[in-house]
Amino acid sequence: MSDVKLVELLTLETLEEGLFRGQSWDLGFRALFGGQVLGQALAAAQLTLPEGRICHSFHSYFLLPGDANKPVVFDVENVRDGRSFSSRRVKAIQNGKNIFYMTASFQTPEKGLSHQSAEMPDVPPPEEIESDIKVFASKSAPKRMCESDGYHKPIDMRTVDYVDPTKAVVQEPKRYIWMKAQELLSGNINLNQVMLAYASDYHFLSTALHPHGVANKDKNLIMATIDHSMWFHHPFEFDDWLLYCAESPFSGGARGLVRGQFFNRDGKLVASTMQEGLMRKIGGEQ
Repeated sequence: MSDVKLVELLTLETLEEGLFRGQSWDLGFRALFGGQVLGQALAAAQLTLPEGRICHSFHSYFLLPGDANKPVVFDVENVRDGRSFSSRRVKAIQNGKNIFYMTASFQTPEKGLSHQSAEMPDVPPPEEIESDIKVFASKSAPKRMCESDGYHKPIDMRTVDYVDPTKAVVQEPKRYIWMKAQELLSGNINLNQVMLAYASDYHFLSTALHPHGVANKDKNLIMATIDHSMWFHHPFEFDDWLLYCAESPFSGGARGLVRGQFFNRDGKLVASTMQEGLMRKIGGEQ
């Protein structure tokens, strides 16, 4: 399993015009990994575009838990192709039911007014941090995740100040993770975006648990992504390191809100994310 390729997972089968099928990986979670559906849905939309259109944003809702043991069918609606922008709606379907919905917008690249006020945090470089999968494997990792560890290896993740996610520790609601794809992406903008969409769901919502001292494997905790949005600001190379800076500005009403920023090694902000998810503690404080 160690040689599994994420590029293959994100390469879809064309069933007919606007209709595609993607295979699934079981990563050892309770349901289908949301990042898989994000990446595959974006890949499906890309297959219907005029040449040269690049995604600048997508907004999505997770409607039902997905089954990691079954493929996913993606139905793409061409909403509009304008002079410089294209819009697509994507439905992800399993067992005849819509489990996910995405609206994505694409643009022909052009120059314009530009600024960046976001600053990249001062953190150790990835070369000085051990990979998460090695650290996690050395601790009491859940059996199902250990059995599926090969499916986690295509993205090298290295968390700054790693804390065992199975432990209930009160922390500041922030997380910094160096990430890069293990496969060569050859400067393919679309593939880089799809890969980053996949990776953007890793360890994201659980950042909202930090100030509450609740482990994300707590048996009395129910967590599920409700929506996930992403904006792409600049082209990037995801086969080189990007720093994912996640923070949670709010939780309440059994929901947690998280936002993230991806910086390249030069400190350029290349993408931003937002997510809200269910964060329900059964029989305890909400």
